[in-house]
Amino acid sequence: MPNAPAADQRRLLDVQALDTRLDQLAHRRRTLPELARLAELDTQLADLHTALVTSQTAVADLRRELAKAEADVQQVRDRAARNQSRLDSGQGTAKDLQALQHELESLAKRQGDLEEVELEVMERLEAHESALSEVQAAHAQLVAGKTEVETQRDAALAEIDAEVAQVQAQRATAAEGLDAGLVTLYDRLRAQLGGSGAAALRGRRCEGCRLELNPLDLDGIKAKPDDAVVRCEECGRILVRLPEGQ
Repeated sequence: MPNAPAADQRRLLDVQALDTRLDQLAHRRRTLPELARLAELDTQLADLHTALVTSQTAVADLRRELAKAEADVQQVRDRAARNQSRLDSGQGTAKDLQALQHELESLAKRQGDLEEVELEVMERLEAHESALSEVQAAHAQLVAGKTEVETQRDAALAEIDAEVAQVQAQRATAAEGLDAGLVTLYDRLRAQLGGSGAAALRGRRCEGCRLELNPLDLDGIKAKPDDAVVRCEECGRILVRLPEGQ
């Protein structure tokens, strides 16, 4: 067990307090509510992106289908117009004119059928475009929400980082000149004991594990010289003895 000046041991409690604060800040940084919210928004955006792509594909397909239906109708209209023009001119034999009349009748029926197809495609397209508009609006809303949460996250991180820098500077000052062996032991115990390597002994209680020492162990500690580095028998932390009344 190393020895270290009693004053260094008491200063170690200040270092421990600052290290605890740094650990708290690191935990706060990892568990910001904005991070959980962003993860949730990313999941929602991923799901919505799939719906968006599906809806965009359906609209694009229907627009092509409508273009074809419109072209089919126009083709029949053009042919009917040419036939009507020839019929109106009265040129050709009676048989030819009669054939033109029959074809006009067939074209009229064909045009009606094609216009029904065109109308049905237009109705489906309108429904899908409406659905796409809703998905796009929802997507835009999520993106805006994510941007807002990212701004909040960045502000919170900046605040934490500023405090971390301040506490690190205080920690460097508090640890400056401390006994090297004491610091080495403290760092090793901190790594082993979840970040707490030193604790005050107040009365009979270790402030690290919050347990009271038995009278025999307490008497043994009191009997040691002030520069002796003692450890809690329960948790293994460095026990820092404080002057009476502290």
